[in-house]
Amino acid sequence: MPVVAALFAVVLTACAPRYGYHRDELYFLAAGRHLSWGYPDQPPLTPLLAEAMAAIDPDSLFVLRLPAVLAATLVVVCAGLMAREFGGGRGAQALAAAAVASAALVMGAGHMLSTAVIDLAVWSVVSVLMLVLLRGRGGGGDPRWWPVIGVVVGIGWQNKLLLIFPVLALLVSLLALGPRKLFATKFFPMAIGIAILIWLPYLVWQARNGWPQWEMGRAIAGGSSGTSDSPIMFVLLQFGLMGPLLVPLWAFGLWRLARDSRYRASAATYGLLFALFLVTGGKAYYLGGMYPILLAAGAVPVAAWLGRARTRWAAVSFVVAVNAAISAVLFLPVLPVSMLKDTPVLAVNYDAGETIGWPEFTRQVGEARARLGRDVTILTANYGEAAAIERFGAPYDLPKPHSGHNSYWWWGPPSDTATDVLTIGIEHDQLTRICTDIHPAGHIDNALDIDNDEQGEPLFHCRIRAPWSQLWPQLKHLG
Repeated sequence: MPVVAALFAVVLTACAPRYGYHRDELYFLAAGRHLSWGYPDQPPLTPLLAEAMAAIDPDSLFVLRLPAVLAATLVVVCAGLMAREFGGGRGAQALAAAAVASAALVMGAGHMLSTAVIDLAVWSVVSVLMLVLLRGRGGGGDPRWWPVIGVVVGIGWQNKLLLIFPVLALLVSLLALGPRKLFATKFFPMAIGIAILIWLPYLVWQARNGWPQWEMGRAIAGGSSGTSDSPIMFVLLQFGLMGPLLVPLWAFGLWRLARDSRYRASAATYGLLFALFLVTGGKAYYLGGMYPILLAAGAVPVAAWLGRARTRWAAVSFVVAVNAAISAVLFLPVLPVSMLKDTPVLAVNYDAGETIGWPEFTRQVGEARARLGRDVTILTANYGEAAAIERFGAPYDLPKPHSGHNSYWWWGPPSDTATDVLTIGIEHDQLTRICTDIHPAGHIDNALDIDNDEQGEPLFHCRIRAPWSQLWPQLKHLG
């Protein structure tokens, strides 16, 4: 297992500086410069990590992504530890770790700093600790692990609210299917108190700002995100999150958990989450945290069946290696950027396109504003565009950008004295609500024929109809 984890970390580290910043990474850097106990679309942990990495080297993409590499590697290590808790030896632990390391979701999440990769790591740690609690007949593990679980969950809730659902689903499953003995201890309510105490500052921020996270959740469920999935795609993508070649292994693990009275609650947790996210419009990767435990559960009997048969081990290793190769090509920046438009990578991996072209995007915005004058303010359609201008705009003397999207709306409007505006990515029909004298100012072209969210987006120069302080409330949008 340690060898597998080390190799995985080396691969991610080597790939870390390739291509460029993802729009969300640029946004985390911007949010880190506005540190707060909360944001309308997320808790503060990931922006805090981004700010910490920027303090080490503000211009290094490699440094920024180190927490993601560590978090993804922790998921791989936890998979091996889960296999050990299921009774597996070194072979089972290595197989579980290698399967998770080869997974498309884990590779893709580990390549860039995001709330998703931290969430995967947190839930993997919680899964290991719960298995430790389940040691012995009837769940006779040491209950003093409960406060540790409370700390981990509390930290996870400061990263992403999604963790609420697997925690609740697991507790409901344990109460329904047992072993209920786990809860017969003073350490369980202590864990709840610790988790809520760690989470409390974010809850206070949300309450003081009108609970924007609820509106954000409804917007994502309605398809506002670039990675939103339809119900049928949610189901189909479950077969691709770990890689199609691993489906038999995790399906076998799910079957095994469902048949074992001690671990049946884990299988039920998967079923509850699958149904919940399917009905509520969740993204496919929301269920991703459950697959390491399923793969670990499947790896133990498979490793026992393989025994000392080298031919069988070679065959299984080949399957895992092929899965890893496919995942790497699709979800790591291994291909030259110039080749991407002629491959299926962009169609399969939406995020790959969002890591390309931001310096060129900012250069074109800078040239457009230079033609219009230094008094022109900048308004973008989304946080990625605004954050890219903040990151790359200094050589072009670009001012602080503004946007009505997510946290940027909270960070305030331009000065009321700024009447001329250069807009990026906002369509003409939308601008008529706030602007007069609207004139085209160009289009964005990444010069690579990469079809990402900014390619072909319009630029307009216009004059606002009223002071920004009056217009700003109607520009707010979450998603």
